Amino acid sequence: MNIVDNPAEQNKSNRNRTQTAGEKTLQFFSQNSLLLIYFTMCVGLSIWVPYFFSWENFTGLTLSVSQIGLVSCAMMICLASRDFDLSVGSTVAFAGVMVSMMINYTNNIALSVFTTLLAGALIGAFNGWVVAYLRINALITTLATMQIVRGLSFITSGGRAVGISNENFFIFGSSSFLNIQAPVWVMIVVFICFGVILNHTIFGRNALAIGGNSEASLLAGIHVQKTRVYIFTILGLISAIAGVILASRITSGQPNAATGFELDVISACVLGGVSMAGGKANIIGVIVGVFILGTVQNAMNLLNIDAFYQYVVRGLILLIAVLMDQIKTSGWSFLSRKL
Repeated sequence: MNIVDNPAEQNKSNRNRTQTAGEKTLQFFSQNSLLLIYFTMCVGLSIWVPYFFSWENFTGLTLSVSQIGLVSCAMMICLASRDFDLSVGSTVAFAGVMVSMMINYTNNIALSVFTTLLAGALIGAFNGWVVAYLRINALITTLATMQIVRGLSFITSGGRAVGISNENFFIFGSSSFLNIQAPVWVMIVVFICFGVILNHTIFGRNALAIGGNSEASLLAGIHVQKTRVYIFTILGLISAIAGVILASRITSGQPNAATGFELDVISACVLGGVSMAGGKANIIGVIVGVFILGTVQNAMNLLNIDAFYQYVVRGLILLIAVLMDQIKTSGWSFLSRKL
């Protein structure tokens, strides 16, 4: 009898096709789960939260996440290489104070911005050098730098907000194009640039390779130490850009600005599928992660939820994000490991 005419074989073939279709559907939902979650969240909030689905609220939402979005792109590369930086919030505050004081002293906006960005890059390069060449854990290194840089912000500003004398500087934070403000355009450009860096450059592939296996990367000819220094330098530079834009938006340098900023950035990255174990990153996921955090914050503000409860929610989001990363990395088996 021909195999095609065998009913048992036909049933088996049909089951295989059914399983294949089911697997494809499951794979689709798995790959796009974050987008589906965000879409569902937006639909629900549009129904239950007044004024959520409005152009004014949307523009305010995108503006509020612009600084987190900027730094999340660079943090994505850092996490992908199995490192992280807790000093980004302090660098944002320091950059705001520094650019404000430089403008007041020199009245030269270009020189002040350039010097501030250089200082941010040097902070990042110092972190990278300590981590890569002195082999000190990134947690300890950046925790120390976080305290040092924040302290310098308070010392140089005298613990007070630094007003900016040249109003032309405010164009960085207040100008708009096509009814979209400049910080949002900067965030969009940075998203595109880091998407290209991650997916279409040797540097991006090297960062992922280092995060996957640094020893194998070294044997493959990748200069691991230099690449790590470059990654932290870029992260410091982007943090300084965020600080300059923030100072322009709020028209002053605030030494206590961006407190807890680093946790929001890391949360956005991990929510977006960047593995804490390194070797895995997705720019689209990071974008969605940034907007999930911003949307939750925006909804709580619209509902007039107390700021103390908002801290609890942000902490829970970070915990859930790390748990999701653990599940994606090793499945549920990590729960059965012996202590």
